[in-house]
Amino acid sequence: MESIREIYRIGAGPSSSHTMGPKLAAEQFRARVKGAASFQVVLYESLAATGKGHLTDKAIREALAPFPVEILWAQDRQQPEHPNAMDFTALDENGRVLDSWTVFSIGGGALRDRGSTFATPQIYPLQSLTEIMELCGEEGITYWEFVARHEGEDIWNFLEEIRAAMQSCVERGLTTEGVLPGGLGLARKASSYHQKTLLGGAEMRRTGLLAAYALAVSEENASGGTVVTAPTCGASGVLPSVLRYLKENMKARPRSILQALATAGLIGLIIKNNASISGAEVGCQGEVGSACAMAAAAAAQLMGGTIRQIEYAAEMGLEHHLGLTCDPVGGLVQIPCIERNAMAASKAISIAHMALLSDGSHRIPFDEVVRVMKETGHDLPSLYRETSHGGLAKAYGERKEKRGSA
Repeated sequence: MESIREIYRIGAGPSSSHTMGPKLAAEQFRARVKGAASFQVVLYESLAATGKGHLTDKAIREALAPFPVEILWAQDRQQPEHPNAMDFTALDENGRVLDSWTVFSIGGGALRDRGSTFATPQIYPLQSLTEIMELCGEEGITYWEFVARHEGEDIWNFLEEIRAAMQSCVERGLTTEGVLPGGLGLARKASSYHQKTLLGGAEMRRTGLLAAYALAVSEENASGGTVVTAPTCGASGVLPSVLRYLKENMKARPRSILQALATAGLIGLIIKNNASISGAEVGCQGEVGSACAMAAAAAAQLMGGTIRQIEYAAEMGLEHHLGLTCDPVGGLVQIPCIERNAMAASKAISIAHMALLSDGSHRIPFDEVVRVMKETGHDLPSLYRETSHGGLAKAYGERKEKRGSA
């Protein structure tokens, strides 16, 4: 497996696969083509279906500016490798093709093509959590020590940058109010939730704070603000919320937070390597489900869990999101995405508690849930894999249409 640096990326929202990935692809194509006068970009399937809501076209045009860009939306056409496919074509001043490239945005801001353009160094010799857990048990080391062994000591500087970016995003989200862009008229709630929680009783404190922190990040993402993929932009609020809450309530040391980030990154990496973190490929179980697994593992570790209890927490975090659809209303990362981040953050803490109440023994291993998640995602109709053609997106659209015709 590659580095956990492939899981954590700092960038602008609202979508790692539909905004960050296409922007990076456009930048790389522009850099490799000399003498272009204009560009043509074909967006397929999920990128075409929800690209306007995710600002895909805006990100591509900005990356290729000041050249003219023609964008073709081909939501009914597919490329077999991945639903987030793009064709880039560079044209000279006479309209002749200079170069062309097919590239896939595979989730979390990562790209893949039909060659080896994006090959990354494989630094982990083991690919399953079962193998890693057995090795850690034999050698008496933790998951974060396993990460440091293969990543090198510089990983802590990287994770400090990630931690700082996450918490900066929480702070911005807690102090910003107004209506989110996109046309749904959705008001930011994080600031209100936070203030009400601080004024309320202890009974509401955990739910209120976790929700406020998760909403803060998710609303920043929906506004195109800078977030950290964990493992995606659409699920970026879960892990920062849990880490912020535990830092405040457990007085966790800064180093412990970085160690928790290392373990969470390992969990996300295993899911990405053996299944997918792309909503367009496997539904929201691959995004919010993966984020919950990462956050639950991080929380269990911070609470003093054993490697087996941490594995159990990760397993529950993913298992109980199996089948979760990706049906964003209006193609925006707002409904139901924002609230899902808050729900998953709260669930991650409860899961960590359950794992610690046990001895870590359970019947279905984490790796098996990862395999089932991949199978379930591929069995989901495309209506429920980030196309906005089914589910909540369809119901909202039909109701809006009825109101307009009334």
